[in-house]
Amino acid sequence: MNRHIFALQRVARRTFSSSGRRLENQVPQKQKMFQENDGMPIHLKGGVGDTLLYRATMGLTVLGSGYVVYELVKWACPKKA
Repeated sequence: MNRHIFALQRVARRTFSSSGRRLENQVPQKQKMFQENDGMPIHLKGGVGDTLLYRATMGLTVLGSGYVVYELVKWACPKKA
């Protein structure tokens, strides 16, 4: 049992060591891009992905609202049997 715990500790130390590749800090570039005053809304400054996500969200919102109105009208005017 203890042998397995010690093996797990060795693997964990090896996995989280600092000998891996170094990543560049991209925060300053992102801050500069998002703080730029170019008249574009902040939720669209991320590029194509943000634009697609925004349009999909708005489309689903419009479709959902339309469906709710349809159901309310259907309930308000029941069919006569």
